[in-house]
Parts: sequence; structure tokens; C-alpha cells
Amino acid sequence: MTTFDKLVELSKRLRAPDGCPWDRKQTIKSLAKCIEEESGEVLEAIEKEDHENLKEELGDLFFSMIMMMNVAEDEGHFTATDVFKAIGEKIVSRHTWVFGDDKVETAEEALELWKKNKKKNKKKKS
Repeated sequence: MTTFDKLVELSKRLRAPDGCPWDRKQTIKSLAKCIEEESGEVLEAIEKEDHENLKEELGDLFFSMIMMMNVAEDEGHFTATDVFKAIGEKIVSRHTWVFGDDKVETAEEALELWKKNKKKNKKKKS
């Protein structure tokens, strides 16, 4: 079992009937507040260039996101696998100079093509 799988199982254990009452009570909306707070703490650690604290705060943020994915799965909205599949597809479709035939030489060119691909992908969805 991977470290990630262990975290997912830890989250599920906390939300189980014999787990933590606070964790069981959480909803997507209530966890949004946790994610907002943890994101702020990540940004603060970055600003201070405190890498040890950044490691901790990234873990807190990541675990909050795992909890939110588990709540979404419990409510029948989507699974963590759905989330990871969608982001993988999105990253590949926007990096056409890495995974396709487009060519770029600079970070600026990559950013411009990223924006163009993003706009194209959004139009396909609507």
C-alpha cells in the first residue's frame, strides 16, 4: 500500500461510524473553510521561505483535500480516481509541446500556448 493509499484509508477511518465525530460531520462546504485556512498557511510558509513549515502545511492542505474527496465519494458525486483522471487528462491536453506536436523554446512561449490550449479546451466543454 502506498503512502497516498494509507492517507486515503486514514481519512476513511476517521469518517467511519466508530471514527471521529468531528470528521464524520464534515461536508464539502465545511471542508472548504479548512482548505482556505490551510492554503493561507502554505502561502505564509512560502513567503517566509520556511521549508520545514511548508512541508507540514502542504501535508495539512493535501489531507484536507483527501477528506473532501472522501466526502464527495460518500455523497455519490465523484471519486478520488475521477479527480486524478480528470487532472491528468487536463495537464496532457494543455501541454501540447510536451505530449503533442507543438514546439516552444521559452517559458513565455509555453505559457502563451498553455493559455491558448486552456481556452480551446474550455470551448470544447461548453
